[in-house]
Amino acid sequence: MASGFFAILDDIATLMDDVASMTKIATKKTAGILGDDLAVNAEKASGFASSREIPVLWAITKGSLVNKLIILPIAFLLSSFLPSAITIILIIGGIYLAFEGAEKVYHLFVPHDQSKKEAIKETRTKEEILALEKERIKSAIVTDFILSVEIVIIALGAVVGEPLINQIIIVTFIAILATVGVYGIVALIVRMDEAGYKLMARSQKKSGFIFGLGKVLVSALPLVIKALGIIGTLALLLVAGGIFTHNIEFLHHFAPSIPAFIKDFVTGLVIGFIALMAYKLIKKIIGK
Repeated sequence: MASGFFAILDDIATLMDDVASMTKIATKKTAGILGDDLAVNAEKASGFASSREIPVLWAITKGSLVNKLIILPIAFLLSSFLPSAITIILIIGGIYLAFEGAEKVYHLFVPHDQSKKEAIKETRTKEEILALEKERIKSAIVTDFILSVEIVIIALGAVVGEPLINQIIIVTFIAILATVGVYGIVALIVRMDEAGYKLMARSQKKSGFIFGLGKVLVSALPLVIKALGIIGTLALLLVAGGIFTHNIEFLHHFAPSIPAFIKDFVTGLVIGFIALMAYKLIKKIIGK
């Protein structure tokens, strides 16, 4: 009896050790998407009145959790009964991520309409503000769904050879981390300026360390969001390129002398621009 109990404990310890090891690997592979998720949502959760930032972020977080509840069971079923679909979904998702990255690069050089982003600042009535909030929350949740699919599929791809119980534990952990971790950091980022203003208000002399720190926090917020946007764009292209080079045989063996990160970036950028041009062409044809 005692030997059986200790055997069970040994099996549990072995399982947890395997899970911990594979979780590290899967987390590294999803780090790029998590970085982009952070950048995208920090941008989407900013620009609201101070009193509305946390409620809006909480609404997006709840939507993200619902997304994970929908995606995880489907992903595990595919992994068990149709594993070939995982690669197909990865490549389709990679095309979308490359498209998003290329579009951001394109908009750096080509002027585009920013009226929607500016609209929330021009809005005056409470009803219009709430309507714009709902629109932006919905947009953020849709974007989160697509990124969540990629996070789950990439994590699942990293542990696809593991027993099903290991897959469930590892991928579910990463999915929860993607929501709690990312949106927790976003909450801290979007409240940087508010914390800065409070520190400045507490400083009676309007100078010194506390006042200076508050001023830095206020000034740093737009810079942090801009930096996250740049990092997120690079992450999109690198992750997308990595999906293509690891899952398409021709690209995997193409130009082996080129460093992997350069090949991934260029591949993601090229395929992204092809997808972007195709999208614009189709849009133009439909428009006519």
